[in-house]
Amino acid sequence: MADVSQTSRSLALPVQRVGVDAPWVWLSAGWRDFRGAPAISLTYGAGFVAVSFLLTFGLWAVDLLYLVLPLAAGFMFLGPVVCIGLYEVSRRLERGEPVTLRDAVMAWRANPGSIAIMGLILMMFLLVWIRIAFLIFALFFGGQLASWEFLVTTLFFSIDGIPFLLVGTVVGGVLAAGVFAISAVALPLLLDRDVGVLRAMITSIAAVAKNWRVLIGWGALIVLFTGAGLVTFYVGLAVTLPLIGHASWHAYRDLVGTDIR
Repeated sequence: MADVSQTSRSLALPVQRVGVDAPWVWLSAGWRDFRGAPAISLTYGAGFVAVSFLLTFGLWAVDLLYLVLPLAAGFMFLGPVVCIGLYEVSRRLERGEPVTLRDAVMAWRANPGSIAIMGLILMMFLLVWIRIAFLIFALFFGGQLASWEFLVTTLFFSIDGIPFLLVGTVVGGVLAAGVFAISAVALPLLLDRDVGVLRAMITSIAAVAKNWRVLIGWGALIVLFTGAGLVTFYVGLAVTLPLIGHASWHAYRDLVGTDIR
């Protein structure tokens, strides 16, 4: 066990301790980046809104609209990889380099293999979450077929949905915490430096472990801003997604160091 712990420490890049006000500093810096490249940030966010609408319409067309709820709840799992282009925008602004939408869209080319693997890992977490959500549904509602109408009626207009929501929230929260630990700085790190997926994830875990109190607050702010975007029928994500993406870049810079490589 000691050897494993020592190996993990040697794989992790040096991480910094940050102050309790760091999340607000990151949000402020993220907003500055948003204003520094407003057209690109809004276009990037609007593109994700459009994809969300198309996905929702597609699910409705094949009578699977009820999947929107677990997918929305699981958005946190894919958020880090979705924001890869926004990290690139912030990185270029930090360096004083010109920024184009093409730079944002093609950001994955900086480290394509590792970024793709990290994306697959996060996708697996999302699929696991959807499976667990169905198992919890079956546990509480037996042979009842899942449907949009039943879920909305039960979750929002019946006390029968309260235990289901509580258990789902706890289980989903534990899974999301694990995803947050391995991805808090992993994607910006893979974009910024020539490292592998394992080292990026271990560094992320080390950063979270060293600043767990601060990053609990940061995670809560991410959930709050993402939720605000989702409850506006995705439209708000055009602003909140870029804001969180830009701010996450600055979180990475503070947590893993400020030397530009």
